[in-house]
Amino acid sequence: MIECKRILAVVDAQRDNQPALSRAYELASKTGASVTAMMVVYDLSYDMTTMLSPDEREAMRDAVTKEHAKALSKHLKELGFSNTDIVVEWNNRAYEPIIHYTINNHVDLVVKATKKHDDLASVIFTPTDWHLMRKCPSPVLLVKEHDWPEGGEIIAAVNVGSEDSEHAALNDKISMIANDYASLLKGKVNLVNSYPSTPLNIAIEVPEFDPDTYHNSVKNHHISEMRTHAAKYGIAEDKCMVKEGLPEKVIPQVAKDIDAELVIIGTVGRVGISAALIGNTAEHVIDELNCDVLAIKPDGFVSPLA
Repeated sequence: MIECKRILAVVDAQRDNQPALSRAYELASKTGASVTAMMVVYDLSYDMTTMLSPDEREAMRDAVTKEHAKALSKHLKELGFSNTDIVVEWNNRAYEPIIHYTINNHVDLVVKATKKHDDLASVIFTPTDWHLMRKCPSPVLLVKEHDWPEGGEIIAAVNVGSEDSEHAALNDKISMIANDYASLLKGKVNLVNSYPSTPLNIAIEVPEFDPDTYHNSVKNHHISEMRTHAAKYGIAEDKCMVKEGLPEKVIPQVAKDIDAELVIIGTVGRVGISAALIGNTAEHVIDELNCDVLAIKPDGFVSPLA
């Protein structure tokens, strides 16, 4: 069962409603966890105050954060969250204080509302969501405007075709967490796995290559591995889906077809140039989904901000 004692809800000063806080309290009511609301603020005019003394600059920061804390407290009372602990941090990189707070306070789950990103801007100005998925050691729940009705559908996105031990361990972790959330929400778990299409360049360059034989071999391997994995976690075969295509296309399509409430996906925490150019599967998936996404790190993951 899910052991969740501390939930951190990241609130957005620009939103009238706070879906992250609503979802955090929904989970807290089922797990007994405490909820902290965190807002990260930064005033661009601060960059123009270099002529001020350090004490004056600090006083300015304190005044801005206190004003935001006061406004947030009032806003939360209006929404019915009057007993929420409030943390307001000053930083122009919002993900840093979120991750530091998570590590220093042993937060079990970070909840944040998300929205569709512009593709070009996502590469140049990496959104906080992406940084959290790459660098936050605790699970990150990215929520959208979508209910969690009782008996809803939960997707566990697995990669059963890989022989890599890290992927296998992550598959196990994702499936266990999916079963835990299904128990918590009285939902149903669906396992979803994609497999690659036949590479056309090989079919053209190697005359003796049989694309049909290759395709059937790959498909049957994934189906066999999926059956073994599903049996391990007591998931019925009719709740297992093995489909051809890229995961960022397959997972959102299945989520739409079954009207999923939650997709649970693993992210390896790629950083640096490869992250900017390639990204993670989870990052490509979230923009295509109209439901919540729970991003899970492998066991032993160490945040670069730790």
